[in-house]
Amino acid sequence: GQSAEATVADLLSFFHDRLKVVLRDQGARHDLVDAVFALGGQDDLLMVVRRVEALGAFLATDDGANLLAGYRRAANILKAEEKKDGRAYDGAIHADRLAEPAEIALAASLGAAGADARSALAREDFAGAMAALASLRAPVDAFFEAILVNVDDAAIRENRLNLLAAIRAACHQVADFGKISG
Repeated sequence: GQSAEATVADLLSFFHDRLKVVLRDQGARHDLVDAVFALGGQDDLLMVVRRVEALGAFLATDDGANLLAGYRRAANILKAEEKKDGRAYDGAIHADRLAEPAEIALAASLGAAGADARSALAREDFAGAMAALASLRAPVDAFFEAILVNVDDAAIRENRLNLLAAIRAACHQVADFGKISG
């Protein structure tokens, strides 16, 4: 027979699949369900339901829709540059390499929003976590308006790519935004 851990894993997998069906039957968007399950370790099914609901409500707002667009832009640039350079960009953001006001502001916002989202999630306050992400919308928009990511200076370029990775990481605290279709 299989180990107790394997049995529990099979049961959780079964419940996940059933919950997906139930949520879809109730009209929940399957992409949001997938985005939350993609985080892994989602073994509290009630929390999954609440997180999916909060994510849906957030994406229905202007800030949510625009942040999703900013996330996609960041993720697409990262994917292209990581493929081209044959490496991942997920390093630390170096304050001394932030030159432009829009990137300085984004770095500060990412620090604050990331911390706020983490503490909200720890309290199972999913609406609070979405509100923390909403605060990123304006600085992300401003960054893309003002900043050229792929500059000649290698250190500045790397720092800007790490900023994009931090946008992706902040969103991924809540759900895998790459799985959201809408």
